[in-house]
Amino acid sequence: MNTLKVGVLLVALTALFIFVGDIIGGRSGAMIAFALALLMNFVSYWFSDKIVLGMYGARPLSPGDAPELHRMVERLSERAGIPTPRLYVVPGDQPNAFATGRSPTHAAVAVTAGLLNLLNADEVEGVLAHEIAHIKHRDTLTMTVVATIAGAVMLLADMARWAMIFGGARSDDREGGNPLVFLFIMIVAPIAAMLIQLAISRAREYEADATGAKLAGNPDGLINALRKLEQASRMIPMQASPSTAHLFIVNPLRGMGGTLMSLFMTHPPIEERVRRLQRMRGSEWYLGS
Repeated sequence: MNTLKVGVLLVALTALFIFVGDIIGGRSGAMIAFALALLMNFVSYWFSDKIVLGMYGARPLSPGDAPELHRMVERLSERAGIPTPRLYVVPGDQPNAFATGRSPTHAAVAVTAGLLNLLNADEVEGVLAHEIAHIKHRDTLTMTVVATIAGAVMLLADMARWAMIFGGARSDDREGGNPLVFLFIMIVAPIAAMLIQLAISRAREYEADATGAKLAGNPDGLINALRKLEQASRMIPMQASPSTAHLFIVNPLRGMGGTLMSLFMTHPPIEERVRRLQRMRGSEWYLGS
């Protein structure tokens, strides 16, 4: 199902690029946009994980640097029945984490330095279990490709802005583009980027919470971690891109206050996530029977 979602998103991106290219430059613009969309599709599938890790300055975390963390990841991965993902640390004070990669065999988990400083061992394990659950469910391909697509949609808004400034000329009829159309694209593109992120469904976070609690052996570590991360995200800002906000276990833009970035609320409420985890206590499913 996730593979189908990725296919639909990439086809939609291609169609959107061709549409905007035709508006800006006619047939030649549509051809250039088509070539650009093909390149974007290739990059987003094969290299989007490296792009996201590089965007946040993530560096590999060796077993010698964090032996207990690696043991946690190995133990949780074995329970999940997947290969052990690569482990990265992201510099920054806001406690947060994300998983990326096109498949379980090409996956990585990244945690921020702030997370390692704030959480205790049980809470860190709960967070790691949540991210490994995303990998187990093969959410990471969809999530990472969506991050690239959302960035590409924002690029379309920039294309429309410059076309309006310099006067978009259609090569087939030599008439300038309609400024109102360009303005429409500039306004709609950011909204489209947000909708693309929401299209992957908040349900994946609930599913990853539930599976993560099972992998960890109890929901308490993740419950406590979510509460701490939610509070810290309000107090400690993070220079995160709205196009990648959905990758993180909690919304990294909460600390941006009343800016437009705070509109990208791609996560379900922490209170509801905690309530669902609390209901797992004592259930047969939770006990793993």
